[in-house]
Amino acid sequence: MGRYLRPSTLPEALAALAAGPRIVLAGGTDYYPARVNRPPEDEIVDITAIPALRGIEERREGWRIGATCTWSEIIAAPLPPLFDGLKAAAREVGGVQIQNTGTLAGNLCNASPAADGVPNLLALDARVELASALGERALPVAEFVLGNRRTARRPDEIVTAIVVPRPARAARSVFLKLGARRYLVISIVMVAAVATFAEDGTIEAARIAVGACSSAAVRLPALEAALAGRRPVPSLVVEEHLAPLAPIDDVRGSAAYRRDAALTLVRRAVETLA
Repeated sequence: MGRYLRPSTLPEALAALAAGPRIVLAGGTDYYPARVNRPPEDEIVDITAIPALRGIEERREGWRIGATCTWSEIIAAPLPPLFDGLKAAAREVGGVQIQNTGTLAGNLCNASPAADGVPNLLALDARVELASALGERALPVAEFVLGNRRTARRPDEIVTAIVVPRPARAARSVFLKLGARRYLVISIVMVAAVATFAEDGTIEAARIAVGACSSAAVRLPALEAALAGRRPVPSLVVEEHLAPLAPIDDVRGSAAYRRDAALTLVRRAVETLA
């Protein structure tokens, strides 16, 4: 059986990781269900007792979401409409027990193609802060998530926060998810969108990301460009805008079904932004 460490400071945690490979544990909502009826054999560093990794902090340049911030804390936080999509995703991540324990950073680090948080973070233009005993660095979410269950985090690093920049204008956001049922379900397709608007109601800038249709969630740059300067009309979305997607066939749906559903959900997301 491996050792379980629960440091109370970030330097302690980083020193433990520098000493050798360990599993970084926050909510544990992915780690423990995969190990039912057997004791963990891994060397574990539980980061939930580190005050510096908690909470949501608003700053002049944006918002800093600590690595141990839970989905329930995101739901309850007094955040602007920019975060409505992320809040909607938070309400659909498992049941309330999972929302009370699971973290946004853990969802990101798990890097499942169907991770509900990732499309929202892409649409929010978020970046990931990482720390090790050797120093700190930051990466855009698109560079952090490399593929199915793969990230750019080094074994000696901890994700300390997710940072969302403040847009130049007030922004609106939306999140839509298709699953086999309404709640407690893995996504078949999901769409996150964020947009700022000019005074005449046209879109000034938009970021739209699709999840569960590729090895990692991806943005749709051609669609974003097509929406700029236009009113958010669903008919502006065409199949060619979905070119970055690479859906697969699995037990939840065929590739063709996913692509068709993605087109429908993207159009609904654009319409909802209005």
